[in-house]
Amino acid sequence: MLMNCVSRRPLAALTGGVLAAALALTGCAGADTAEDDGRLQVLASFYPLQYITEEIGGDLVTVTSLTPEGAEPHDLELSPAKAREVGDADLVVYLSDFQPAVDAAIAAREPAHLVDAADSANLQAHELQGTHEHEGDEHSEEEHADEHAEEHTADDGHDHGELDPHFWLDPTRLAAVSKDVVAELSAVDPENAETYAARGAELEASLLELDAELTAGLSQCTSKVLVTTHEAFGYLADRYGLEQVGISGIDPDAEPSPARIKEVSATIRDRGVTTIYFETLISPKVAQTLANDLGITATVLDPLESLSDPDGDYRGVMLANLEALRTGLGCA
Repeated sequence: MLMNCVSRRPLAALTGGVLAAALALTGCAGADTAEDDGRLQVLASFYPLQYITEEIGGDLVTVTSLTPEGAEPHDLELSPAKAREVGDADLVVYLSDFQPAVDAAIAAREPAHLVDAADSANLQAHELQGTHEHEGDEHSEEEHADEHAEEHTADDGHDHGELDPHFWLDPTRLAAVSKDVVAELSAVDPENAETYAARGAELEASLLELDAELTAGLSQCTSKVLVTTHEAFGYLADRYGLEQVGISGIDPDAEPSPARIKEVSATIRDRGVTTIYFETLISPKVAQTLANDLGITATVLDPLESLSDPDGDYRGVMLANLEALRTGLGCA
């Protein structure tokens, strides 16, 4: 990008020989022209953050997601070129401690403007419901008891345990993060601060309207037990009065133990669960096999970590999730 090759000043500030020299610099002549139209160049680390930034920035920004469409954001790796873009961007919007490759690039490249969603999302720990076992962990029960005690004796002002990153499945938390995006875009581009504020207010109203639709749609359901392949839906469950039961925990790559599958099967039978939900980016094999064994349904619930349908958007997917939940939970 030309501005990043030369300086952070707009092209209008470069005149005569200075501009000619800038254009002659190696690597600048063939640089990205997207910035020539005056738009801010923004990187979002994965889809929900891309969505809110595009909604707020409109045609004043070009937002690129570091996570390709349909890819699993947890597994993201960045090429050296992509890592350099992190340092060149006008703004980077990300979630710390969610994608190690992004954290490493930010630490190495030190972008001038950052929004860390963790600052406003109020992340919480969601324990695996019905068990405290650690899949694949061979420590003794006594060792786990000691570790658990140590975790809860440190008073650091935060929830203890593994923090659940999937805050965006509660629209009110995504709305809170959007305010930080408004503030930082306004800091980068103060001339358009009023526009960002107005668009941010529209986005917040839309997210709160979506929250109201979810609240109404899930208020009267035959079952409140939400059985999922892994526990990505803790914030959604907390917000709308559901009880999430995951076949495995927060980590989507964790293999559930036979004991855990047996325990979830018992919960399904005892609580009259009729649907197991699997995800778009993870193999449905475990969910489908368990559903077949129990004579119930397996269907998709999208965690919205990445957008699988290029014609869709956050709001549309969340409304599709609402319909899937209403059907599976028997909501009136």
